Formats: sequence, structure tokens, C-alpha cells
Amino acid sequence: MAPASHDPGTTLITVAPTGAETAKADFPQLPTTLEELVETARRCEQAGAALIHVHLRDPGRGHRPTLDLGLLRETVAALREATDLVVQLSTGGSVHDPLEDRLRVLEAEPDSCSLTCGSVNFGDEVFLNPYPFMSRLYREARERQVVPEFELFDLGHVASLRRLLDEHGLPYGGRVHVDFVTGVPGGMPGTPQALLAGVAALPEEVTSWSATGIGRTHLPIAAAALAAGGHLRVGMEDNLMLARRRPVQHNAELVSRAAELARLLQRPPMSTTDARELLQVAGR
Repeated sequence: MAPASHDPGTTLITVAPTGAETAKADFPQLPTTLEELVETARRCEQAGAALIHVHLRDPGRGHRPTLDLGLLRETVAALREATDLVVQLSTGGSVHDPLEDRLRVLEAEPDSCSLTCGSVNFGDEVFLNPYPFMSRLYREARERQVVPEFELFDLGHVASLRRLLDEHGLPYGGRVHVDFVTGVPGGMPGTPQALLAGVAALPEEVTSWSATGIGRTHLPIAAAALAAGGHLRVGMEDNLMLARRRPVQHNAELVSRAAELARLLQRPPMSTTDARELLQVAGR
């Protein structure tokens, strides 16, 4: 079994503030403009986040998901200027984005990128990640000195991670950080039992892992991850409700609650400096 964490005494909190699924018209507090995203990043860093997982929207096109390279570069630069957060760009985009467009995300030179380790049913859609695409993304991320975060939506994705490591060796930085995304309709259930089965199957090269629970699975997965030595991802990409009949008004609410939970378990939030050490991101 992989070690629980590079530093199990603290907790890496990732915020995923926007995602590609929720419409701005349905949830106006979703941060979709650059100004909203920067304000969100600042408040979430103050609340305890050390890494931000970014999906972009185009305000000029109805706040729909976009992989426009100019907007990506502008966003990375703005987040670096305003915060010390590790900036991670999603290479998943939306389920409709072409694979070539998803690869070009690396040209924006983020600190980190997501790398989903397999295709998965995503509600009524299919999130496509064929192995040749995964392999190319792995190689190009290493060439560009971008640290991948391996997204695992199902137990079979753990085996795909094993295959990537066997074929290509360690990623840039030499650390292997994974995030279990649980509770997606079509993926692994958002239960402690499923999460711990995934953790037990991780390759020995894995140096740290985090977990995400979609919707109502948010809190049980957070508690299980912390108890098992893992890290946390929270945000409006994954969860729009703070409590019953109480919608999230700002991502900082979710980060603050995760930070409080981490402190209660005596694993307080990790600093951005320690997060960079944990992941071995490049100095840019």
C-alpha cells in the first residue's frame, strides 16, 4: 500500500471552484469570469486552500466551458499574480472537447494539470480518455515540466495508472499525486468502503493522494480521507449545497469547512510552500 502522504501531519486542500457542468444561469454565484475567479482564489487561499483546480468559462459565450489558449494563459498569469496557490489546469475540459484541444492546455504552462486515468460514464455522457491520449498527455506534461495529478474515477483507473508508470517511469518532479473522484454517476461510489479499496490498490510509487466526493458524498468522503491520511478536494465543481436547503454562496465556505475538519483531526491545512514541496512543482 502506498504511503498516506509526504507529510501526514498536514492536509493539502484543493479548491475546484467552477467545473464544466453547472450553468451560470442556474447558479449565479458560480465564479466564471476572470475577476470572479481571482477573487475566489484569494479568499480560498486565506481560508486554507493551497491548490486551485481550474476549468475556464467564456463570459462572451454564455459562460460556457472553453479551452481557449489565450484565456488559459491570461488566467494562469492572473492567479499567479494575485495568489501563491499552485495553479492546476483541467485537461478534461468538458465531455465534448476534442482530445487535441485538451492537450493544448499544457501550452499555458500551469504548475500542474489533471490527467484522468481512463474513460468513464459521466451521467448521460461519456468522459473519453483512451490510453494513447493518456500516454501522450503524460509524456508532454513531463517535457513541459508540468506536474500531473492523476484523477481516478473508478478502480480500473488505478490499473491504468500502474500501466503509465510501468511504461513511462515517474512524472516530472518525481512525485505521484492522485485524486479519487467519487460519487460520479457511472464511476466509483462515494463511500468510505470504495475509497479505501482504491487506496489499498494504489501503486507503491504513489507519494500522496486526495479524495473528492460529489454532492451528498462530499462530507463522508472528506472524513474518510482525513482519517486514512489522505488530502481533500472541495469546491462548487463537486458540490453546490453546504447543508440541506442551504446552497453554497462562495467556495470559501467549503474550503473553510474542510480546513476546520482537518484541524479537528489534528492535520491542519498545508501551506502553499509545503504544497509545492509535496508535489515538486517547477519554479516559474
